[in-house]
Amino acid sequence: MGNKRILPPVLVLALFLLIWQAAVALFQVDAYLLPSPIAIAKQIYDEHEQLLRHLLATLGMTLLGFGAGALLGFVLAGLLHLIPGAKAGFYPLLVLTQNVPLMALGPLLVLWFGFGTLPRVILITLVTFFPVAVAMLTGLMQSDEKLVNYLRMIGASKRKLFWRLELPSSVPHLFSGLKIAASYSVITAIYAESIGSSKGLGYYILLAQRGFETANVFAAIALIVLLSLVMFGAIALAEHLYNRGKVKGETS
Repeated sequence: MGNKRILPPVLVLALFLLIWQAAVALFQVDAYLLPSPIAIAKQIYDEHEQLLRHLLATLGMTLLGFGAGALLGFVLAGLLHLIPGAKAGFYPLLVLTQNVPLMALGPLLVLWFGFGTLPRVILITLVTFFPVAVAMLTGLMQSDEKLVNYLRMIGASKRKLFWRLELPSSVPHLFSGLKIAASYSVITAIYAESIGSSKGLGYYILLAQRGFETANVFAAIALIVLLSLVMFGAIALAEHLYNRGKVKGETS
């Protein structure tokens, strides 16, 4: 079943790369305008040590910001759900935080916190916490109403209701939010590295653009896409393991 899901996108991607390679060769497109997939793959091989160093820097930054954002989103969702009136008062403000342009917020964070790691982690955190919080809030609000009423009838407190029913039922929504946040975290990390860093794929792309090294830009983009897919896949795997463990627990 897994192979049936993976095979179609792999075939489409292979077809796209073949068409790309053929078009570059047929129309004799200059490499500085659009390098061929083979040229990009060769560039990745030739620059693999440098690219790996920048990839690891981006990965570390992404995991820091994503972890902080996921934790913040989880805690905020729980607080907004448990504290009476908190959601009505603070939720619109959370939405407003997502309307601030990154190109305005990024330089401000660098101005306030310097060129170190902190402003980049804060930027990734601010972008990634929102989908986690929204997804979990949605899950917390969609618990089985019959079970909610039953637990209230037998005297369950709001806190016990949260831990016994609402939180477990929100986990599928939480995983959905984490998948979205994972993609956001990688893209935000790349932008953050381009405005105040001396390492990472974002910094590497900036240098390659200034030198009109288009193949290097595409090589970095390929690694960014791969990193996004790996993070998405890791969360999907965690979700699968959770669901399988839940099924085993229910059947045992």
